[in-house]
Amino acid sequence: MAKIETVDRLREIYRQPKELAAKKVMTEFEEHSRRFIELSPFLVISTTGSDGIGDVSPRGDAPGFVKVMDDNRTIAIPDRRGNNRIDTLKNIVTNPSVGTIFFIPGVAEVMRVNGNASIHDDPDLCAEFEVKGNQPATVILVEAREIFLHCAKAIMRSGLWKQEVQVERTVMPTIAQMISDQIGRDRPMQTHREVEEAYQKELY
Repeated sequence: MAKIETVDRLREIYRQPKELAAKKVMTEFEEHSRRFIELSPFLVISTTGSDGIGDVSPRGDAPGFVKVMDDNRTIAIPDRRGNNRIDTLKNIVTNPSVGTIFFIPGVAEVMRVNGNASIHDDPDLCAEFEVKGNQPATVILVEAREIFLHCAKAIMRSGLWKQEVQVERTVMPTIAQMISDQIGRDRPMQTHREVEEAYQKELY
């Protein structure tokens, strides 16, 4: 197995990108990128910890849950209730560089926003993201350094939005059952419906 260790070697394998791909990077949100954010109910955000270990975390809510701020360069992502590991937040405190990918169900293209993040608990800012009487504990602000659309090939190959590729949830145990197996604890007796009902109670 030959290990590739230089960019020059990579360029011997991969041809140069086409002009459109090479020049598509923006630093401000315009009509189409703003619209993409407005329609997106789901994103993933990548961070790197002080130990150098990379991390990626999902974020999701109703379309429009992420807001483009007035400067057209910053997005605001509410931090909804989770498991309180706060991996993403801890990483941002020590290393603000983040990458995000936004998805729109049914649209095969995705949008990437890379930049520097910070965490805020300003009451007025958090109040902008109140849902069902609940506000996020904090809001992540990402000042964009790169904004660009990504082609549809990965989504097309995966068939991600095709109904026929969806599987029954029962093909895997519940998350609590799987984690119990992984860490050597007795399995809880939970049905998938019970897990979903518990999720619903703690969404916000």
